Amino acid sequence: MKYRELAVPGAWEITPQQFGDPRGVFLEWFKSGAFAEAVGHPLSLEQANCSVSAAGVLRGIHFADVPPGQAKYVTCAKGAVLDVAVDIRVGSPTFGQWDTVLLDDVDRRAIYLSEGLGHAFLSLEDDSTVLYLCSTGYSPGREHGIHPLDPEVGIEWPTTDRAGRPLTYQLSDKDTAAPGLVEAREQGLLPRLEDVRSYVAGLSD
Repeated sequence: MKYRELAVPGAWEITPQQFGDPRGVFLEWFKSGAFAEAVGHPLSLEQANCSVSAAGVLRGIHFADVPPGQAKYVTCAKGAVLDVAVDIRVGSPTFGQWDTVLLDDVDRRAIYLSEGLGHAFLSLEDDSTVLYLCSTGYSPGREHGIHPLDPEVGIEWPTTDRAGRPLTYQLSDKDTAAPGLVEAREQGLLPRLEDVRSYVAGLSD
């Protein structure tokens, strides 16, 4: 299992070792010891989610208040999605920057997004099945969003699916109505880097 920190500090790409034979494939998509060694603290698991999306479904940019935030360890069991980590931590040197990982059923990578980061993905194939391990449970009063097509963030979303067919983006009503990055900052919705650092430092105790 190989960890690579992304251009957004606090986010990692995880590439598993796969063992295949004529019967199929086996892999470890999460391993607590390797995770703690790479990230610096264990993953506290409170909820596991599964979402299934048609090609073109665009989800995010989602984040939660810190503390406690919501860290996510995400993989794609079927199909393919472009997964995006966005630095929305006010005071961060990389504020507003983003990085991507292709999650699919070929390389079977995962992405870890620590507390305070924004998360979004675009489905590149019908019935793409995404699995999340979450450090906290669902809490609607603490969870927020930024519009995934906000030009201020400028995520370069693919325009075609895995077969090269044009994509039509499909957003939920909630994501369509989400503010842009600047508006979210003006509204005081975004986490502060100092709060995130303080909370994450306590996870290794």
